[in-house]
Amino acid sequence: MPSVIHDAVARARNGVFRSRPDATYADGDDSSWMGIDWPSMTRRLEIDGRGVGVVDCGGDGPPLLFVHGLGGIWQNWLLNLPAFMDSHRCVAVDLPGFGLSEKPDDISIPGLAAAVDAVCHELDIEEPVVVGNSMGGFVGAELAVSFPTRVAKLVLVAAAGLSTEHLTREPLLAGARAFMALTARTGLRGSPVAKRPRLRRLALQPIVRYPERLSVPLTTELIKGANAPGFMSAFEALMTYSFRDRLERIEVPTLIVWGRNDMLVPVADAEMYEHLIGDNAHSVIFEDTGHLPMLERPSRFNELLRGFLAGERDPERGITGASPL
Repeated sequence: MPSVIHDAVARARNGVFRSRPDATYADGDDSSWMGIDWPSMTRRLEIDGRGVGVVDCGGDGPPLLFVHGLGGIWQNWLLNLPAFMDSHRCVAVDLPGFGLSEKPDDISIPGLAAAVDAVCHELDIEEPVVVGNSMGGFVGAELAVSFPTRVAKLVLVAAAGLSTEHLTREPLLAGARAFMALTARTGLRGSPVAKRPRLRRLALQPIVRYPERLSVPLTTELIKGANAPGFMSAFEALMTYSFRDRLERIEVPTLIVWGRNDMLVPVADAEMYEHLIGDNAHSVIFEDTGHLPMLERPSRFNELLRGFLAGERDPERGITGASPL
């Protein structure tokens, strides 16, 4: 227990005491996504008798499947989808219980992976490159383990699933319930949080390194995922499922991306994922970055992903602020 507390305190200190961000932090261009007709690409699929929302950008290119994390929605990929829409068939899913997707009676990591597999079947997507953040990385890795012929390549972005095994369950569940009650009471989804830099920092500091640097339009989209009906069930699923002894079954090329200053999932988990998966896994660390590298460093992340998709052995080579583990 002392080591767990020490780790939590160290991560909190790491997030609170910050220098000024460099010019490449939050360098996304909102015009890249604000002019896209997303409703025309949004579909509702029926999976196991319940609606699941997906954004399918279409096209004949190789498929890229994006999976958000706990409390997230498909909009978590707004700064990444436009970068690949011309070359790939990009699909972003709202996991059951989040965003546009109905909540099932029971949420589990294997169940979420099965739902993603069913989405691929419904959309006639055979072997996508799966890109998952946080819980979405957990789900993506489970997909690669349980449905090995489904995944062509895997990208784990600050993936959950390892260090949670060693945390004390009940206090964390109580904290999560308190967080849900607080966000419901204060209206995290309301516009003041998005429009006021200090409120953005207060609400999002555990998640991103410099919340005040995120744009108002992007933050407005991100906080739509607050108070999701599936949050508590999914959080408990994170705490009760372990697959570390099966990660060696992942045989596809795997890119692991982490923020050095992640306050939610320690950067040490990147090394553990790489070790457990094996020689087909490669870790890249983003300096001065939190739990959402794809939104905090979109230009860096998109360049890295583009190199990985092209089959580069060291896709981080030449990218400032990105280094191998």
